[in-house]
Amino acid sequence: MTDFEATMEWHGRRTWYRILGDLDGGRPPVVLVHGGPGLPHDYLLPLAEALSGPVGGGRPCVLYDQYGAGRSGHRPDAPAEHWTVDLYLEELRLLLARLGIEDGFHLLGHSWGGMLGLELAVTRPPGLRSLTTVGAYAASRTYITEVRALVDALPEKARSVIEQHEAAGTTDSAAFQEAMLEFYRRHVILARPAPECLLRSVAAMRADPTVCLAMMGPSEFTMTGSLRDWDIRERLHLVRSPVLVVSGRRDEVTPAAADELYAGLPNAERAVLEASSHHPHLEQPAQFLELVRKFVDRADV
Repeated sequence: MTDFEATMEWHGRRTWYRILGDLDGGRPPVVLVHGGPGLPHDYLLPLAEALSGPVGGGRPCVLYDQYGAGRSGHRPDAPAEHWTVDLYLEELRLLLARLGIEDGFHLLGHSWGGMLGLELAVTRPPGLRSLTTVGAYAASRTYITEVRALVDALPEKARSVIEQHEAAGTTDSAAFQEAMLEFYRRHVILARPAPECLLRSVAAMRADPTVCLAMMGPSEFTMTGSLRDWDIRERLHLVRSPVLVVSGRRDEVTPAAADELYAGLPNAERAVLEASSHHPHLEQPAQFLELVRKFVDRADV
């Protein structure tokens, strides 16, 4: 199987990407778009390896680190307004063109990556065969309301620590981080121990949190970054491609938030993985792979 890494230079920026499988083999590839924003691709690698391998039907896959994350170029000195949805849409379009796959490709976006995939899908690119969103939502306002309810349901000690440090602006404290772990164990990753690929991604984002702080903010529960007012609900009717909306039953992007996304799409399927939270491809990998493989194969017919 082909396994190739390279970088794309664009407007003085650099984007790293990796190809698993043969892009000229006749099957449209799956482009995997990571979340965060700023959480590099490593935690999606097991899925790409499975999809491109025999059990996944040998589907070629493309992984990349969005600008500002992982192996791509970084700008820790850039002002917050530098990091925009339009910036990442341009990067994705340029990458598709660079690889010569803009006339036939599938997107799989996790969390923020699913939101970015939706932003591309509403523009109706002719080569988009399908979009799979995983742990994504249609409106940040809905997400914030839902995730606050999850915080409110935490044990009293963890909940009060989160509320205290959010109010004081001390979310970088050890106590806040420990309370966040209580939330993460319930709604972000259920697998024990936490997969090493996910830990690598988290460590890389913590080494340079510029993008996450600008677009999400220091706390994902209140969202003070530029995505706080993001809302694509009024544009969802423009999506022509089939969309698979996936979430975990215990996802921080609650089933209700994902249901709102599903309800606004004209050609969508819905799946909830019962034993998963925010990373179903790591928590129920076999079930998730089968779900995605069948959906992508149907979209190619």
